[in-house]
Amino acid sequence: MPSVRDQTDEALLASATTRGEAFGAFYDRHHLAMLAALRHRVGDIEVALDLTAEVFAVALERCDSFSPRGEGSAKAWLYTIARNKLTDLYRSGAAADRARRALLMRPLPVTDEELEALELRLSAQTAGVLDALAELPVDERHAVTARIVDEAGYTEIARDFAVSESVVRQRVSRGLRRMRATLEESP
Repeated sequence: MPSVRDQTDEALLASATTRGEAFGAFYDRHHLAMLAALRHRVGDIEVALDLTAEVFAVALERCDSFSPRGEGSAKAWLYTIARNKLTDLYRSGAAADRARRALLMRPLPVTDEELEALELRLSAQTAGVLDALAELPVDERHAVTARIVDEAGYTEIARDFAVSESVVRQRVSRGLRRMRATLEESP
């Protein structure tokens, strides 16, 4: 079986009920883009954080009912869940958290400083950049995020990932090159 990072979104969802790491990889690929898209729609970072958590809770709860219909169908399915959550929000006036509660997931406390930092990160990045980042292999995505978004030094990143600085530099370089190519291909 290919490693988790090499699997398509559709394959990850298909094995998510038996392999928790598969859903984690799917989440890692898409949570930042989902958060940015929802923040853009609702205009409030705290509501967007709640909605993002609910979208992924529903996806986890229902991943056994996902039917792949070709490449990109998993992402479309996830965004359909998000659209439905937005509809619920607009109808009820508040983000419902039934799915999160059904899975016994506690709300994640977020400090004002974390919200400000997240707001800055999201406003500095477009959804296209986040999508390009989400499409990277996990090692490259983590290296690019640590170096570019978190502004960590190569030495610190190498220590955190237990690899050499040259490996980190290669991952960042390759990741940025892939992102650039993806963004140049976009209309």
